[in-house]
Amino acid sequence: MATVADVMTRNPRTMSPQDTLADAAKVMDELNVGVVPVCEGDRLCGVVTDRDIVVRGLARDADPKTCKLTDVMSGHVRTARQDDDVDEVLSEMANAQIRRMPVVDGQDKLVGILSIGDIAAKSPEDEEDVAMSLGDISSPAEPDRQQASQEQGSQKQGSKGSKQQKQT
Repeated sequence: MATVADVMTRNPRTMSPQDTLADAAKVMDELNVGVVPVCEGDRLCGVVTDRDIVVRGLARDADPKTCKLTDVMSGHVRTARQDDDVDEVLSEMANAQIRRMPVVDGQDKLVGILSIGDIAAKSPEDEEDVAMSLGDISSPAEPDRQQASQEQGSQKQGSKGSKQQKQT
């Protein structure tokens, strides 16, 4: 039985809740990652993803140089423990559709991060389980069609109004 400690990435780079979106984006670029744990001291308080920066920050016109991670990060984060069974954690990741999971010790101090890639690279015997889990995790989300329909309706009305103005 492989444990999370066997395959996780140890001592991941962390950021503070008071760091900015721009700081996080630079760290993600430097490390070629899409998630950074957010800690107060050595205690995990959330994670920020590239998607958080875009959807919760930039799409809402937040200034990346002044907007703090605490304003966009996911605060209630699922975590794994070092001695958890990799297969069980992989199943939980698939059910929750998450690709990465912070790893904490008994005092909830961050000790690592586990990704689907870590499991795939370090547990070749679990290749089939990883492939199935990745398929579950990658299931497309349903767009908010009601909002999209309302926006399209507004755009159509706006374009009809401008055509009518041109005709007069």
